[in-house]
Amino acid sequence: MEDAELSFIQGINEKREEAFHELFKRFRNYLVVFALRRVRQLDEAEDIVQEVFISVWESGKKWNSYAGFKAFLYESVQNRCLNHLKHERVKQDYAEYVKKFGSDHDDDAEASVTQEEVYRKIYLVAKGLPEKCRQVFELALEGKRNGEIAERLGISELTVKAHKQNALRYFKERSNDLILLVMFLTDEAVN
Repeated sequence: MEDAELSFIQGINEKREEAFHELFKRFRNYLVVFALRRVRQLDEAEDIVQEVFISVWESGKKWNSYAGFKAFLYESVQNRCLNHLKHERVKQDYAEYVKKFGSDHDDDAEASVTQEEVYRKIYLVAKGLPEKCRQVFELALEGKRNGEIAERLGISELTVKAHKQNALRYFKERSNDLILLVMFLTDEAVN
């Protein structure tokens, strides 16, 4: 590995800000074009690449090689593109269903699509949570009580509460528009 590549990977592993500026300069345009070939919308491609960069910044993962890191970036963009396309397909299929069969409940149909979009955004943001915290959060979204979550994960109820508070703080920092919804969905966030 060249000295410049080694220095770059060390900077990424150490979360040095200048390394992330370099990451942006080296890979952003290539990754956006890569994503654009898949999702065919520039704004979506840019958002996907930005999400990957954020996940690298927030991740505790360490990379051993430049080639491995580069492969990780492209694979991450590919996976996010596939998730985006699947989500768009669901929305399109549902819209076609409503158009074909009509609905006296158009408001319900619209609300259902909106709810799905909100859940998708919540789960995208939740991917950045530490593993246990994310598990607690997802179980809370399923309506599980603190005791049930603690039992299922083999942790104390106090730890469950701490994970919920950390998850809410994490959401508040990253997506202010979703925080009230998340608090509503996890009505026992601090109980």
